Amino acid sequence: MEPGRTSKSNQTLVTEFVLQGFSEHPALRVPLLSCFLALYAVALTGNALIVAIVGCSAGLHSPMYFFLSNLATMDIICTSTILPKVLAGLAAQENTISYAGCMAQLFFLVWSASSELLLLSVMAFDRYVAICRPLHYSAIMSPRVCAALSGGVWGLCVLNAAVHTGLTARLSFCGPRVITHFFCEIPPLLLLSCSPTRVNSIVTVLADGFYGFTNFLLTLVSYGCIIASILRIRSAEGKRRAFSTCSSHLIVVSVYYTAVFCAYITPASSYSPERSKVAGVLYTALSPTLNPLVYTLRNAEVQRALGQLLPFPRRGTVN
Repeated sequence: MEPGRTSKSNQTLVTEFVLQGFSEHPALRVPLLSCFLALYAVALTGNALIVAIVGCSAGLHSPMYFFLSNLATMDIICTSTILPKVLAGLAAQENTISYAGCMAQLFFLVWSASSELLLLSVMAFDRYVAICRPLHYSAIMSPRVCAALSGGVWGLCVLNAAVHTGLTARLSFCGPRVITHFFCEIPPLLLLSCSPTRVNSIVTVLADGFYGFTNFLLTLVSYGCIIASILRIRSAEGKRRAFSTCSSHLIVVSVYYTAVFCAYITPASSYSPERSKVAGVLYTALSPTLNPLVYTLRNAEVQRALGQLLPFPRRGTVN
């Protein structure tokens, strides 16, 4: 009997997977290792700084920054779930992951990815209320409502991750054990299963519909109302200030949804490893790295709070 497998019902069940990663491009191993190491370092440092800044700066204790802190936390979970294993695989000749480790990675990936999609919708709603109903903002986005929204996002997405992981764990894997990706993802795992995956496919489509299309439509509606409200502002300065409050979030939404749609809004039968790897890099590495940069470079309040938290040389003014 081969190592890493056990016998059951005259079949050999895989207890260890091989992550293909980027092994088909051996010449790029060192450049990719350097690139992913830099992305992980920037993502981890930047998002940790955002969590610390929002927590320590009284001026940032508002709904927008509260949800930004939640988003940064999810970015940390996402990158820390995926990138250390990617780095280990690039540094070694073969990148294996145990069955239990694969299921754990899948759980935290689904949890963080679905949470980010919901948080982006909540943040879009927050910007809608701030711009379109400013007189009622404090009442609508009260601390209690914000806590309920945040708790709802975390709880609902934990349930979503548990359902997907549980359904995947009930499958049998008795054939090839090479996952054509650099992390454990649902589509390539379904292709490796030697048991029926109909229920998994249905649940995946339903989840994609809710977390992908429904939240995307809600975000579009929020920004449609925001743009219409901004266009009604008479002064050019007023329009600029109103748009600047949501431009950072709009950039983050565009990058993240582009990656998610490329990765997930396709049936498992048409799964493309190369396309999925590119999309995976976008939403597990590039997006979490860009998020703190976008929010800090385009936000004067965050820059001021960062200057107070870190011992940088003081400037006369902050643009």
